[in-house]
Amino acid sequence: MVVFAGQGDPRRSLSLLWRADAPPPTRGGPGPKPRLSVDAIVAAAVALADEEGMGALSMRAVGDRLGRTAMALYTYVPGKSELLDLMYDAVHAELPSAQTESHPAGWRAALTAWAGEVLEFYVRHPWVLQVSQARPVLGPHEYAGLDTLVTLLRATGLEAGVLRRLVGTLFPFVRGSAQAVADARLAAAATGSSDEEWWAARSAALLELVPDFAERFPAVSGLEAEGPAEPYPGEGTEGAEPVPYPEREARETFRVGLGVLLDGIEAARVGRT
Repeated sequence: MVVFAGQGDPRRSLSLLWRADAPPPTRGGPGPKPRLSVDAIVAAAVALADEEGMGALSMRAVGDRLGRTAMALYTYVPGKSELLDLMYDAVHAELPSAQTESHPAGWRAALTAWAGEVLEFYVRHPWVLQVSQARPVLGPHEYAGLDTLVTLLRATGLEAGVLRRLVGTLFPFVRGSAQAVADARLAAAATGSSDEEWWAARSAALLELVPDFAERFPAVSGLEAEGPAEPYPGEGTEGAEPVPYPEREARETFRVGLGVLLDGIEAARVGRT
């Protein structure tokens, strides 16, 4: 399910994102209830989405978490569309800050560290991956995350036009890698079968039904025959927590792919000198 941000009233949404207007007064009531606020509502909504996914998100469900009715929330947040914008921007406060630019090992190490942190951010909040980047939220934390990446890329010395395209390459690459990790974690629970069981059953059936598989797909079969992929970093280390194979593959694909992208940036830098 893909969700598009920015579906609420533009001025009201941006006002909430940037906290441009004074918050509404808290309405009193019988009993010592905790005070409601935009931040409290957003925090509850983020916790709900983290635990149960985007499909569980509703004003009523968030209100239940806060011990309030959905109607009580509307005093602070006009609706679910605006709430989603606020949630999306709020969690982006976890992205690396522009201080990363001072990485002592230079731009490549800084971008490697940035990409790793952003990957883990998406894995912590997989529901964020369902929010399309086609229409940005335009909130302060989203802009801060973008500003950090542009700052890091400026250290490469490449011209502005190329940097714009690199921003449009790196964010989708990291998001796609994070989606693979998140899917690998969810697959067994969602389907009721382990990855080992799934592959064992289908591999046996495929060999039986397509005995000429290797002849029909020689490139794929040849790649498999040439040997296993490089070992996952830390694999076999004493005391290291084992990582399930699909997630391990997704993370290793991210590492190798990022290295190739950074090699390309380096080649572009050399080419312009």
